[in-house]
Order: sequence, then C-alpha cells, then structure tokens
Amino acid sequence: MASSIQVAIVNDHPLFREGVANTLASCPDIDVVGQGSSAEDAVRLARDLTPDILLLDISMEGGGVNAVRAIAESDTAVKIVMLTVSEKEEDVLGSLKAGAQGYILKGVSARDLVSIVRAVQAGETYVTPGPAAGLLVEFQAESLTAGPSPSPLDELTERERQILELLATGSKNKEIGRELGLSEKTVKHYMTNILQKLHVRNRMEAALLAQKVERGREQSPGRP
Repeated sequence: MASSIQVAIVNDHPLFREGVANTLASCPDIDVVGQGSSAEDAVRLARDLTPDILLLDISMEGGGVNAVRAIAESDTAVKIVMLTVSEKEEDVLGSLKAGAQGYILKGVSARDLVSIVRAVQAGETYVTPGPAAGLLVEFQAESLTAGPSPSPLDELTERERQILELLATGSKNKEIGRELGLSEKTVKHYMTNILQKLHVRNRMEAALLAQKVERGREQSPGRP
C-alpha cells in the first residue's frame, strides 16, 4: 500500500486553516501533520517535519514568498503550494520563481483542492485557471528561451547532484543519508525530485544516466 501524502498548512486565519485541514484529513491518502501561521512557522515545519507538501498563504507574517525562497534554499525537498486570495501577477510569478510548485486561489472547491494536492505530489505544477494560468506559460517560456541545457544533470540542485553521485556508486538511501547528514525520509524526497527532473522511471535508470553523462564528459576533447 502506498504511503499517505503528508501535508502541513500555514495560514494566519485559524478558521480557514482548520477548514482546509479538515478537508484534507478526511481523505484516506492524506495526513495533515502540522499547522502554522507565519513564514517562520513554515520554515520550521519544513525543516522539522519534512512534509510532502506545504500549503502557504502569500500574505502572512514574514511573507509567503520569503518562506518559499528560504525553504527552497534549504536541505529539504518539500513541495510548496500557495493557497491565497491574491491574483497579482507579481505574486504568482514571484512564488513560482522562488520555488513553489503550485498557486491556488482560495475560492477552490474542496474536491479540486484534494485533486491538486495529489497532482502536485505526482510531480505536476499547477496554477489556478484564469489570468494567472497564462503566467505559468510565460514562466515556462522564460526557462526555454534560456537555451537548451548541455546536460540533463544541469537541472539538478547541488544537493541533488551529491545524492545522484552516491546513488551511482550503489549506495542505498540510508547510506546516502548517513554520508550527507540527512534523514532517510529527506533522501527519499530528493530521490523523487531527481527522477522527475531526469525523466527516468527508477533509481537504476537515474544511476545509469549519471554514469553515461560522466563518461561523455570524460571522453570530451574539451574536458580539462
């Protein structure tokens, strides 16, 4: 049986936060593992609980985008979804560029919210349909116009590269975590992101791709 999706919710309106928590907790495949009301709470929950998904409001104490940026730059592989009333372009793009995987307006239905949480957990990026959805296209287009990546590994963060290198040597999650000072659960989160970014189906394919790229670099005439 697949493990449940662990979700933490950060919003400075207790009544709304509890409503979202009750909606998600009613689903057998979703567990609400923590709640908070500020950017500081968001960073703490991401660090201490490492939920699969963190739902954040953009207008809370400390700033939602600031929380996204801090979490994205930390050693946690938490997927972040903004749940807010703001339809401002700068808020949508600011959140996505900071590292959020989703942007939902608070008018979303309970059923749609659950579907979005599941979709984001599966690796999708989601922006509420309407004017804001066009910004996702714009955001993705900006990434494409930057030019093709010389290597699929260039999409990985430094931490993800470290994990992939250890994976290529045959190390297990527990061994990788011990080597890098991470929990086994955090390594699993990173591994999910690595597979999605490299467009491979499993750990073996990821390791083989890493080895293939490294051999190509070694054989390149321009390699120092």
